[in-house]
Amino acid sequence: MSDDNKFGPESQLRRKLLMGMAAIPAAALMPKVAFAQAPATSAINTTGLAVTDTEVTVGILHSVTGTMAISETGSVQAEKLAIEQINAAGGVLGRKIKFIQEDGASDWPTFAEKAKKLLVQDKVAAIMGCWTSASRKAVLPVIEQYNGMLYYPTFYEGLEQSKNVIYTGQEATQQILAGLDWVNKTKGGKSFYLIGSDYIWPRTSMKIARKHIEAHLGGSVAGEEYFPLGHTQFNSVINKIKLKKPDVIYCAVVGGSNVAFYKQLKAAGIDLSKQTLLTISVTEDEIDGIGGENITGAYACMKYFQSLDNPNNKEFVTEFKKMWGEKTVIGDVTQAAYLGPWLWKMTVEKAGSFDVDKIAEASTDIEFTKAPEGYVKIHKNHHLWSKARVGQVQPDGQFKVVYETADLIEPNPFPAGYQ
Repeated sequence: MSDDNKFGPESQLRRKLLMGMAAIPAAALMPKVAFAQAPATSAINTTGLAVTDTEVTVGILHSVTGTMAISETGSVQAEKLAIEQINAAGGVLGRKIKFIQEDGASDWPTFAEKAKKLLVQDKVAAIMGCWTSASRKAVLPVIEQYNGMLYYPTFYEGLEQSKNVIYTGQEATQQILAGLDWVNKTKGGKSFYLIGSDYIWPRTSMKIARKHIEAHLGGSVAGEEYFPLGHTQFNSVINKIKLKKPDVIYCAVVGGSNVAFYKQLKAAGIDLSKQTLLTISVTEDEIDGIGGENITGAYACMKYFQSLDNPNNKEFVTEFKKMWGEKTVIGDVTQAAYLGPWLWKMTVEKAGSFDVDKIAEASTDIEFTKAPEGYVKIHKNHHLWSKARVGQVQPDGQFKVVYETADLIEPNPFPAGYQ
């Protein structure tokens, strides 16, 4: 089987998922490379992890089936690309990375079960995984109980910090507050209609957003509604939005529900070039299913867009498409997932060990100068210093970057007054 045939199905996966087809994860390419003389296993693996003289095993844990597969497929692809690149460059402490992939299946108890399997049975050295806060909250007690290390790639609500997690996405101050400040200043946003999926991240994010809108922007909330994951009937809330005429529709709908929501917005005559909509959940991955023509004009606050014009990103996009197909797209969480294996590799090498306690201690101030978003550094609170950016959706499904912060924003998962 040629490499093109091997990876073709996954490069088209998001569109197939939206049509109800099952996700079929592809195996990663693992080139044979010559490894430098490696340190003795007994010296760098004192806790019984899956480390041999030539290999180290990690886990990949995302949804490749169910409503969240539209969003999480890109994370799987990015993590496999990073692993392949690391292996081609000599591995980690002279060992090739092997991965075991599990499907969380868009079901939070399944995530917890699979995390335990990876840690207890497979004894993986780290897990790259989760997307929703619900899946992360389900996995966190397992990770902490068995002293694993999770690299979590999704922008999230904050209000969490763990020795056993590196958060490679944004927390609230780097996305929610930054985006609301921008839309208030540049679009005159004063009245907001809040809409989200019904679980931890959207509800907590909207709680933070409401506090910021009312207490800091002098604005008001015209409406606030939540819908179950997988929900597809939004006509009622769209009618309320048309009636209320808010300055800004502020949206945190996730997964496959986005397809129905944005198509129904357009069908209802809401022109996003005139009605300001700011999303904190739609990336290029979701637009691949929504269709650029159905969401043109909307804004998103993220730290990464595929269209970023810098040398790191150009190389990353080229390599990603080479591995997964020219038609595939790359969103914010996909890029953050790509950071996980690289940050883990650099931390292991700084610590000189695969032991989780040593990695947790060594994580502070790890820098990745080749990050596609430009540059990142791990804070002592295990979140990343990152910029905030706002992009506007173009008809081709890509974003035009219209704003970015001048400096990296220091992560603050527990902002005063928002808890």
